[in-house]
Amino acid sequence: MRSRPLTRLLTAILCAVGMLGVASLSGCSETGASSASGKITIGFSAWPGWNVWQVAQEQGLFAKNGVEVELKWFDVYTDSLNALATGAIDANSQTLNDTLMSVSGGAKQTVVLVNDNSTGNDKIIAREGITGVADLKGKKVAVEQGTVDHYLLLLALAEAKLTEKDIELVPMATDAAVAAFAGGKVDAVGAFAPFTTTALERPGSRAIATSAEFPGAIPDHLVFKADVVRDRPQVVQGVVNTWFQTLAWIKENRDGAVGIMAKRNGVTVEDYKTYDSGTTIFTRQQNIDAFTPGTTPQHLNHQARLAADFLTSTGLAKNPPNLDGLFNDTFVKAVPE
Repeated sequence: MRSRPLTRLLTAILCAVGMLGVASLSGCSETGASSASGKITIGFSAWPGWNVWQVAQEQGLFAKNGVEVELKWFDVYTDSLNALATGAIDANSQTLNDTLMSVSGGAKQTVVLVNDNSTGNDKIIAREGITGVADLKGKKVAVEQGTVDHYLLLLALAEAKLTEKDIELVPMATDAAVAAFAGGKVDAVGAFAPFTTTALERPGSRAIATSAEFPGAIPDHLVFKADVVRDRPQVVQGVVNTWFQTLAWIKENRDGAVGIMAKRNGVTVEDYKTYDSGTTIFTRQQNIDAFTPGTTPQHLNHQARLAADFLTSTGLAKNPPNLDGLFNDTFVKAVPE
């Protein structure tokens, strides 16, 4: 979840905007989502803030809001990004950084809902003997380049007056990075839940930095293809309404909801409960506040500028993403109070 091999994503984006000539030569898929019909297809993957969709489906709440939704689960988060970029699905649950990466490549996408902020479930985890970020100088740190955990690592290094040049960065996919850390091959790793659970099983390991220390830096969203938002706003509204009704159901049926979400993520109920404080699900008012332009960490436009700088300064994105029209607060504002 929440990691991205950049070459695959770039190919998908170029396919979506018609910049690669022949589909059969470029690897582009000709299969699209059924946006012309009544059904909407939403992608999601293994992150605590996105399991709410599973509850909505199992409790029949999409139908109660007049929308026909097909949920598509992705074992590999990257595949969900590619699916949205190529139009194979209508919407996806994804991070701000990944949305900006797609937009910088020419994809037309619109953020309509803030699912959550990571408030601890993204972590930099180090071996025994490393007690703080400053101790990472000269050490091997595994992380998937371009991911939110790479971003978190750079934020933590900067706070400790270090840069990426002060460590030995070992670029690896998140699951492989965690395996390398657990096997003693690297000194530290950047990862997200539920992979953090595996990393912390290494004897003596500890989290030396988490997303809780950088409020607002890692927001997660529901992102639609821009044409769906334009052409089918009533469907988008029904999906957004369903999200908040599902949150209300979860509040009243906590044990049942946790059971559903833990099963979807393939973890125990006990492990799932440990993720609660590390993912802050946004209320309607928190959504409205986040969409409102401003210059503090709670504002999406502010975080988008910071994340865009990260993507371009690291060379992950060649062009700055166009932020005009990226955030649409119409739907959260229209949710019945």
